[in-house]
Amino acid sequence: MPHSPDPHLYNPLFYPWGDANAEFQKWYRNGSPITLVSVDRAYALITLLRQSLGTDGDVWECGVYKGGSASMIAGVMSELSPSKKLRLFDTFSGMPASDPNCDAFKAGDLGDSSEEMALANIGHPELLVVHKGTIPTTFSGLEDSRICFAHIDVDIYQSTMDCMKFIYPRVSKGGILVCDDYGFPECYGARKAVDEFCSSSGCVPFSITTGQAVIFKSIA
Repeated sequence: MPHSPDPHLYNPLFYPWGDANAEFQKWYRNGSPITLVSVDRAYALITLLRQSLGTDGDVWECGVYKGGSASMIAGVMSELSPSKKLRLFDTFSGMPASDPNCDAFKAGDLGDSSEEMALANIGHPELLVVHKGTIPTTFSGLEDSRICFAHIDVDIYQSTMDCMKFIYPRVSKGGILVCDDYGFPECYGARKAVDEFCSSSGCVPFSITTGQAVIFKSIA
């Protein structure tokens, strides 16, 4: 007789993030109390990160807030790829100016954090390089960077567009870019920016049911 699957993990299909004993949980638990990223999105983020770590370059996160997802990323990197750096980009003082025609967030929203709070939550200071300020100003001096994985979670149109324009050309072949905000109505500007960039750049955003979009840097 074949082994019967755990019925709690098949509702209606297999969802591995529901397994409390899954390997991913050891990293998810680090950030789960403070992140706005749901468990299914965290699973996608961690799994795609692990896939990319064999590719040349460092890991970037744009939009850190209190450090929840960065703490998961740093935990994975510390165990599996401690020689890479995790570059963090955030104002650490809330959202910058936005476009009321497509953005729900306004300047100053999500301002209940700080650099000190985020870094304390993330841990692993040996991996971190902090770029505090507004995007794209904080990209200055990083033109020669190579990136294996990037997590873009900046919620609004212009910041997302600035990230796409700077980061995507620097992602190594085989690398991965995850746009956290793509599928959410309150972040329509972020999806608009990703779609506009991709339509002119020959890349295709893969929208998944978690609300994220994944962009793979083609080997071709």
